[in-house]
Amino acid sequence: MTGTDGRDTDLRKELDATLQTRRELGEEYESALVDSFLEKVEQRIDDTVDRRVRRHLAEQQMASARGSRRPKGADTWPERFGFAIISLVLAIPLTAVGGGIAGTAGTLATWAGIVGVNFAQAVRLNPELLGGRRDRSHEDD
Repeated sequence: MTGTDGRDTDLRKELDATLQTRRELGEEYESALVDSFLEKVEQRIDDTVDRRVRRHLAEQQMASARGSRRPKGADTWPERFGFAIISLVLAIPLTAVGGGIAGTAGTLATWAGIVGVNFAQAVRLNPELLGGRRDRSHEDD
C-alpha cells in the first residue's frame, strides 16, 4: 500500500465517521459536520500541494547545483505548444476589448502585450536567445 492509498483510506474513515456522527446527532448538526469534513479534505489537499512544491523546488535546486540552466524537461514541446494555443485563444477577446475601448491604439497595445508575453516565455525557456549565437562546440563540456 502506497502513501496515497493510506491517505485515501484515512479520508474514507474520516468520511464514515462524519456520516455516523451525523446519524447520531441529527440533521441540525449536518452543516457543521460537512464544514469540518471539508476543512480536513482541504488540509489534505494543501499538504499534498505543499509536498509537491517542495519536491519540485528541491529538484530545481539540485539541477541548479549540478550546473544545468533549467530543470530537466522544462522546455518541452507540449509546454511551448500549449502556451502558444492559450495565447492565441486569449488574443481574440483581448483584441476585441482593447479595440472596442481604444480603437486601433488599443488593438496595437493588446498585440504588443501578447507578443511581449510570448517573447518573455521564449526567453525563459531558451535564455540563449538574448545571448546571441554561441559556438556549439563549447556546449558539450
